[in-house]
Amino acid sequence: MTDEERSLLERTYKLAEENNEILRAMRRANRFSTIMRVLYWVAIIGLSFGAYYLIQPYLNATMDAYSKLSGNIQGVENNINSAQSTLDTLKGYLK
Repeated sequence: MTDEERSLLERTYKLAEENNEILRAMRRANRFSTIMRVLYWVAIIGLSFGAYYLIQPYLNATMDAYSKLSGNIQGVENNINSAQSTLDTLKGYLK
């Protein structure tokens, strides 16, 4: 092996080692990025469920109040309709 071939082989070896280090760093960064992305979404989903858990009593109270109000409005409408039919009946008797 000549000196020129030997120096070429050593340069190739150094380039291969450098490329290997760069590829390992890229792989490590990719793994770290994937882990951080998973943790990000776990935190988002966990906080969403936690917020719902904390807000749930208020939502239930609001829904109960809405259903009671809706029932009261239905009752008022029924009373108005019955009063209207009573007035119509009375008008019929007065004619």
